[in-house]
Amino acid sequence: MPALRGLLADTRPLAEPHYRRLWLANIVTVIGAQLTVVAVPAQIYGITGSSAYVGLTGVFGLVPLVVFGLWGGALADAVDRRTLLICTTFGLIGTSALFWLQAAAGNTNVWLLLGLFSVQQAFFAVNQPTRSAVLPKLLPAHLLPAANSLNMTVFQAGAIAGPLVAGALIPVLGFSWLYLADTVTLFATLFAVVGLPRLPVEGAITSPGLRSVVDGLAYLRHHPVLLMSFVVDIIAMVFGMPRALFPEIAHTSFGGPDEGGLAFALLFAAIPAGAVLGGVFSGWVSRIERQGLAVIWAIVVWGVAMTGFGIAAGLADGAAGTMLAVAVGMLVVGGAADMVSAAFRTSMLQSAASDDVRGRLQGIFIVVVAGGPRIADVVHGSAAAMVGAAAAAAGGGVLVVVGTAVAALAVPAFVRYRLPRPTGDESAPAPGSA
Repeated sequence: MPALRGLLADTRPLAEPHYRRLWLANIVTVIGAQLTVVAVPAQIYGITGSSAYVGLTGVFGLVPLVVFGLWGGALADAVDRRTLLICTTFGLIGTSALFWLQAAAGNTNVWLLLGLFSVQQAFFAVNQPTRSAVLPKLLPAHLLPAANSLNMTVFQAGAIAGPLVAGALIPVLGFSWLYLADTVTLFATLFAVVGLPRLPVEGAITSPGLRSVVDGLAYLRHHPVLLMSFVVDIIAMVFGMPRALFPEIAHTSFGGPDEGGLAFALLFAAIPAGAVLGGVFSGWVSRIERQGLAVIWAIVVWGVAMTGFGIAAGLADGAAGTMLAVAVGMLVVGGAADMVSAAFRTSMLQSAASDDVRGRLQGIFIVVVAGGPRIADVVHGSAAAMVGAAAAAAGGGVLVVVGTAVAALAVPAFVRYRLPRPTGDESAPAPGSA
């Protein structure tokens, strides 16, 4: 079945042993990380009985992601990236172990828990830009889209499996065992990063301070293609991410109970499920040369899918079951399109930027990815109060399509951007063969 093999995920990056070890370790650690993602708010609610305190995880998580995402990117352009990965992985292991210790000791201080969460997110914010910045040192440019697709597939699969596992295990084992599982699984990543070669930065900066962060932002001003990769993502997420509307739509459009239910669960699982499907059938991404145009089309598909989701929610009266299936289908399509967009945008940042600025650009990427959906929560919540949840979701999708079209017309260089296919690649493993 050559045609089917060409559609399945391109596994050629796994032929590179260092990348393969990182990827296999990520399969283990992403599940452990998702256990902590679920356990922290659940423990906070168990201590306080207050959703307001649970909501503070957004603030305590976002602030270190922004601050240390930007500064961590500068660090990744100043020091050996292998060394930085080892240090931050030890930091993640240490904070996870402290989560386990406080839970095992019966901690009831919510501020201690929130403080640990902030420290963990700070280490994560330094670690992630560094991990992304090392890929061009391990793989040729034409395999970066495939490698990023493989990474995102694992992450999104963990985003589905982790909460399911955590939800089942918390009542049985309690919080401490989940934190301990996260701690243990992180040693797989430590083993993988210790095995990397030295990864010095070409033209490394000497002072990873505020000035270097500003210089990284200024770099974007002179590289409109890279700047646009952030702009179109902000358009897609701020206007098109309707997750804040899922509780209301599940209840009012599809008849679910106030506190959740099947419709609520399906809506929340649909986008990551679509991303996983998009990753499984991502074998074609390595054959795309016009990556800028591919990003534009992927975001347009995302916008159309979110419009369809809103329309389905608005038409659910009297046909809730059918429209729920349509709405979930639209979110699945959107998730697949978002995975494609993210894979190409990440690859463009890795291949089109010089090595001495890759870390800072990946730090900005972390900030945009973390901040965009949170801004979307505010925007969609406010819009829903004025026009209704279904109309807010549909209108946001329309704005994504319009905004993306305007951006493409304003910066045609982004649409024209292509990554030339290398010659002499006949010896590389075929997609799906590694």
